[in-house]
Amino acid sequence: MPRTWLTDRFGLDVPLVGAPMAGVSDGRLAAAVSAAGGLGMFGVPPAVPASWITEQAAVAAASGRPYGIGLMAWALPDSSGHLDAVLAARPGLVSVSFGDYAPYVEPLRQAGITVATQAGTTEEAVAAERAGVDVVVARGGEGGGHGRDDVATLPLLQGVLDAVGVPVLAAGGIATARGLAAVLAAGAEGAWAGTAFLACVETTASEAARRRVLDAGETGTAYGRVFDVAQRLPWPPEYGGRALRNAFFDRWQGREPELAVDEAAREELDAARRAGDFDTAYVYAGQAVGLIRRQRTAADVVRDFAAAGKLLRRFTT
Repeated sequence: MPRTWLTDRFGLDVPLVGAPMAGVSDGRLAAAVSAAGGLGMFGVPPAVPASWITEQAAVAAASGRPYGIGLMAWALPDSSGHLDAVLAARPGLVSVSFGDYAPYVEPLRQAGITVATQAGTTEEAVAAERAGVDVVVARGGEGGGHGRDDVATLPLLQGVLDAVGVPVLAAGGIATARGLAAVLAAGAEGAWAGTAFLACVETTASEAARRRVLDAGETGTAYGRVFDVAQRLPWPPEYGGRALRNAFFDRWQGREPELAVDEAAREELDAARRAGDFDTAYVYAGQAVGLIRRQRTAADVVRDFAAAGKLLRRFTT
């Protein structure tokens, strides 16, 4: 594999970050990705206690390799103790995205932590560099979970690479060695991948959720705010979510104002989440989901990504 800023900064074998998927990635998945030679991360759900961060950080650190933590900027003001727990854990990388992240950049950097933020437009990437982040994640609209749907990964990556001087990682639709090779060839320092790990045995996803991922095709996702509105989550409206399309999404797409005051629909979604009914409940996934065809370990996924080195050598020999 080629050496990049990402591999050199964290001592990685593969220039790959396992995206911090809140509710799916915890310390176990982060540790597995890191142990395999990538940089594993776990995402922090807004409602968890600070002690959960401490516990999961200890699990992630058990690999003996660097790991990262992902935070949602919009949730931090109301998430008591989250930032302090992250600072105390001292992970190698912290991603703070989706909202006013600027106040958290310097405290994290002062603690010796590398700081990233996800940018969905070139303008957001330039603002992130001005805010002092160490690395920008150019996240295209193909990506699963939350983010902008304004620009696809490849045009966004080109624009961001031309506009900023800090290292850039590429995210959105990257699930195989071919995708990693493509963004490295374009000038990215590595890839930030989430959907590729969704069906891994180390995630916290249920077997039913994993089966939905494995059965989904490349056109099986939809982007919008339906699931956030139904749960009354105060996500900034510019950051919708990409998830597997299902009956609940199709019923409410375009009717979000009505959904926002429909208590029966909110209760229906809550009940479906508890029951594992994914005709109603959500599974966040990106457009690369059609490439995920079997359940694997995180080590298998990282090993497959490592074949990007062989693809790149085709053009240098």
